[in-house]
Amino acid sequence: MTNFKFVVKVNRGGTRAPSYVHRVDCAPLQMTSNRKQALVMGRFAAEDAIKSIQSSGSSQAELITVRVHL
Repeated sequence: MTNFKFVVKVNRGGTRAPSYVHRVDCAPLQMTSNRKQALVMGRFAAEDAIKSIQSSGSSQAELITVRVHL
């Protein structure tokens, strides 16, 4: 059975590498540049993280779909 989860990718502009949400249980959200360490979460949690990121500054965030085999 295949299930879909989401990773939040953040582009802060410039020449920086993209960041990924690592933890959401603290403020501000913790970020990582390693996609394998990114938090895999449900759609609603990912959308809430995107809203938080976009309201805090000029960063652009997007959802990335990840297949999870159960």
